[in-house]
Amino acid sequence: MNCSINPDSNISREKIEELIREFESEGETLFDKGRNTIKLFELEQGIFNIKSFKIPNLVNKIAYKYFRKSKAERSYNYALVLKKKGIGTPDPIAYCINQSGLTFGESYYISEQIKADLTYRELVTDPGYPDYENILRAFTRFTFELHEKQVQFLDHSPGNTLIQKKGDDYNFFLVDLNRMNFKELNFEERMLNFSRLTPKKEMVEVMADEYAKLIDRPKAEVFEKMWFYTNQFQEKFQRKKRLKKKLKFWKN
Repeated sequence: MNCSINPDSNISREKIEELIREFESEGETLFDKGRNTIKLFELEQGIFNIKSFKIPNLVNKIAYKYFRKSKAERSYNYALVLKKKGIGTPDPIAYCINQSGLTFGESYYISEQIKADLTYRELVTDPGYPDYENILRAFTRFTFELHEKQVQFLDHSPGNTLIQKKGDDYNFFLVDLNRMNFKELNFEERMLNFSRLTPKKEMVEVMADEYAKLIDRPKAEVFEKMWFYTNQFQEKFQRKKRLKKKLKFWKN
């Protein structure tokens, strides 16, 4: 087991390695969809989140061993960058990798568990959610902050930002961090970054209105681009969905 531990963490290496060894049999399962599993572990220091990434295929086993950083390592490193930039994300604790001989095995990312009041998904599914428009506008300002701080969050999707209500304000925390770029973003890249969030035109209109004020561009221009990329993503998503349905039909 190869673990890299955050020097600011108050959990010992021995305890982290013990949690990894007990991952299959202990902990409270938060998410398990086959690809990855997330479990919660309660310690004296608090509640911690361990994400287990599935063992990659043979090609990626070799690639992660010699050429690419693992998803766990990227998640950990990107969390450190986000914290340095003053962007909300659960505190990174460690990442661990199991390696077998010449290939790459399981990997784990350990972080603080954040208690959230909601995610963006609740806004998509429930337009009557309390303070709906204010949350949506605050989320848009948060996304603008990401862009201004040169963060391109490639998995900017409904479940990947945790939202906490603090009085009349809202705090935002990014999760599922393994796909990011850190660079100056042009207008097209900024608009594209909204494409995965919602298929609802009325939500895009609100986000475009708020973002236009922040970037000092006409609302119509911002909405046109944001809606274009949203439709482009939705068309691609629906095509993949139809294809999967056809393949499932022919298999049966």
